[in-house]
Amino acid sequence: MTAPHQATPAASKRKLPPGALKAYVASLTGTSLEYYDFAIYSVASALVFPKIFFPGNDEFVGLLLSFSAFAVGYLARPIGGVIFGRLGDKIGRKHVLVVTLMLIGIATVLIGALPDYSVIGIAAPILLVLLRLAQGIGVGGEWGGAVLLSSEFGDANKRGFWSSAAQIGPPAGNLMANGVLAVLAATLSSEAFLGWGWRVAFLASALLVVFGLLIRLKLEETPVFKAIQAHGEQPKAPIKEVFTREPRALVAAALSRVCPDVLYALFTVFVAVYATKALGMTTGNVLAAILIGSAFQLFLIPAAGALTDRFNRRLVYGIAAAGTALYIPVFFWMIQGKSVAMLTLGVVIGLAFHAFMYGPQAAYITEQFPARLRYAGSSLAYTLAGVIGGAVAPLIFTALYAATGNWYLIAGYLALASIVTVVGLALGRNPQTHEEERLLQEAHA
Repeated sequence: MTAPHQATPAASKRKLPPGALKAYVASLTGTSLEYYDFAIYSVASALVFPKIFFPGNDEFVGLLLSFSAFAVGYLARPIGGVIFGRLGDKIGRKHVLVVTLMLIGIATVLIGALPDYSVIGIAAPILLVLLRLAQGIGVGGEWGGAVLLSSEFGDANKRGFWSSAAQIGPPAGNLMANGVLAVLAATLSSEAFLGWGWRVAFLASALLVVFGLLIRLKLEETPVFKAIQAHGEQPKAPIKEVFTREPRALVAAALSRVCPDVLYALFTVFVAVYATKALGMTTGNVLAAILIGSAFQLFLIPAAGALTDRFNRRLVYGIAAAGTALYIPVFFWMIQGKSVAMLTLGVVIGLAFHAFMYGPQAAYITEQFPARLRYAGSSLAYTLAGVIGGAVAPLIFTALYAATGNWYLIAGYLALASIVTVVGLALGRNPQTHEEERLLQEAHA
């Protein structure tokens, strides 16, 4: 007799839906490559760009200008969400994901080849902002498709785990980006790093993008979208339908992203500024701490997603958001002794809180919308939240620190972001899988 917790051979085969593993790897790999591009810009905006693209200003003014260019990438995301979200629900997930990968990759390589202010003057920061705009548009269309790619091939009842594939992309990309920059910073002089070393990380993305394209071009369309096509249920105006038929879902999904976005900006962007300027630590110390924290996230994010398949997703997400508000003052207290070990531990814990929100985030957002509107709805929620979350967070962090010289208001800002996310979770709904089960059953009938 088979034990209750054991599966029969036939059941074991059914555990992994056809194409699910390939889609999981493709989703993870693609977003890792794209967020590598995005992450190297994030680090460079804190450590490099103020000096070579915005020179001649007060130190904090240059930093604010650089973070403003950083914010453009977030502000551009809704454009990508509208353009590619609409296409993703009308023509499918696969073709859109190929275009977004190419858009981000080309923009990143061009940033690596861009002459600085000393060579072409004001044209340098203008071109930097335009290329950052292109990056943002690509990322705005990428996330929704990558999430649907893995979740719509996977088991709908285990969406937390399957959707987490795309969520592993940011820490994996961040890991690669900070690893490359850490090696360059450690092996080059400050003059060489500022002169040409940082460009190596941007130019190297060309190889990564080619690798990503080879994977995505071999993918099939997702079973759920095929079923929608078979029933002729593609929306004619998906963006309009999301705003008119799913306003509560859109608000709930967007607000749920605010705290994770702000928290990630703190531990991957602003911490580099605070630790080097306020505490006197080296750039290498900070990059190593972020590197280690990102490595832990590679395992914590899928674990958190899987956990919410067993327990209430909104509850787990909400506990992590509330924990974030309590942890931030503790983090700043931990690092006042200027200990590298405490900085590293603090970043690891901070990014762990992020993982327990970010892991289930993709599943939570996509399940707020019906299958036929998922790409548009998820992309809009993701990108609109970025405008009020991650886009302005480094600017607000820098402005608050410049005005007060301490971290108290920064902790208050994170507490506010946590409250906003909890409100979004309260407005949302729990997983519902009956619609896509119906589509798939009817398509195979």
